Amino acid sequence: MTTKIASEKVLLLQPTRGWVGLRLAELWEFRELLLFLSWRDVKIRYKQTALGAAWAILQPLLTMLVFSLFFGKLAKIPSDGIPYPLFTLAGLVPWAFFSYGLTQSSNSVVAGAHMIRKIYFPRLMIPMSSVVAGGVDFFFALLLLFGMMTLNGIGLTARAWTLPAFVLLAFATSMGVGLWLAALNVQYRDIRYIVPFLVQFWMYATPIAYPSTLLPEPWRTVYGINPMAGVVEGFRWALLGAKTAPGPMILLSAGVALTLLVTGAFWFRRAERSFADVV
Repeated sequence: MTTKIASEKVLLLQPTRGWVGLRLAELWEFRELLLFLSWRDVKIRYKQTALGAAWAILQPLLTMLVFSLFFGKLAKIPSDGIPYPLFTLAGLVPWAFFSYGLTQSSNSVVAGAHMIRKIYFPRLMIPMSSVVAGGVDFFFALLLLFGMMTLNGIGLTARAWTLPAFVLLAFATSMGVGLWLAALNVQYRDIRYIVPFLVQFWMYATPIAYPSTLLPEPWRTVYGINPMAGVVEGFRWALLGAKTAPGPMILLSAGVALTLLVTGAFWFRRAERSFADVV
C-alpha cells in the first residue's frame, strides 16, 4: 500500500546581517493582513466614543475656526485671494492625514510588541497599517472640504485629477518619517515624547495658516525641503485654483519625501532583527 504525504510549505527564519532588501513581494503576499491591521486601528480609535467618526470632521473644522479668528481676522494674514477659512481648511485636511499617520506609526512597533514576539509577518506592516488607517479620517475631512467649496461657489476643475498625486506625497512623507521614528522608538523610548513637539513645530513650519508666496525666490523653492509644504500648496492649486502651480518647490518636496521613504524603509528593515528582543 502506498502512502502519500501531503507536501507542506516550510518557512525557514534566519537572522539577517547588515543591510537587507525590502522584500516587497512578501508585503504583497501579506496584503490581507495589512487591511486587517488597518481596520483594527480604525475600530480601536473610535471604540466607546460618543461622536465616532465625527471627530474626523470636528478636528479640522475647529482648528479652521481658530486659525480664521486669530490669523485671518486679527493678524490679517493674506490668503492668495481665497476665502481664508477655505484657504486654511485646504491645508488642514492633508496635514491631519500626515500628522495622524506620523504619530501613530512612530509608536506602532512598541504597541504591537505582543504580535512581534509570537508570530512572523513583515514588520513593515505595523507602521504601514497605522498610516493607511488615517485614510478613513482623511476621506471624511475631504468631504468637509468639498462642502466648504460648494458653500463658497467653488467647483472642481480639470486640476482636480492631480489630487491623488499629492495624497501619495503626504502618505510617503508620513510613512517615511514614521518608519525612522518607529525603529528609533524601540531603542530609545523618549522618542514618543519628542513626537508631539515635532508635529507641533512642523505644523507651524508648513504653510497652513499662511501662503508660501510670502517668501521670495529662491527661498520659496528651498522651502520645498519641507515636503508637506509641497503637499499643502499642491492641494490648494488642485482644488482652489491657487497661484502656486507645481514647480521647483513641489518637485523638491517630492524628492525629499521619496528619500525619507526609501531610507526609512531600509533603516527599519535593518533594525527589525532586534525588535523581538527589545520591545
